[in-house]
Amino acid sequence: MKYLLIIYGTQESWDAIPPDERDAMIAKFDAFNTKHMKSGELLGAYGLAPESEAKTVRVRDGMPVVTDGPYLEAKEYLASTYLLDVADEARALEIAAELPAAALSQVEFWPILHEASP
Repeated sequence: MKYLLIIYGTQESWDAIPPDERDAMIAKFDAFNTKHMKSGELLGAYGLAPESEAKTVRVRDGMPVVTDGPYLEAKEYLASTYLLDVADEARALEIAAELPAAALSQVEFWPILHEASP
């Protein structure tokens, strides 16, 4: 079964972390990623660029329109995603609790209900 773990953040909260603590935090995330990729349970981990680099794509009158944004009303933005493939929900929740971000704020947990087939 597949699950998506989502972490939200702000650039301000990231910038507020002292460099030595930030390096230690990155090392924890790297260790988490290595452990679960080796087990085959982590299919991918993706840290996203800050919201200032995001774009929105719409099609209007058959033509793509690309704009800066999204312009968020919330202070936090989507910062990272993790894709798991595990035996069951209990295992996915165990892994979510191991994610270093769970000790800092929260991790959203979403079951994947449909997967596109080639």
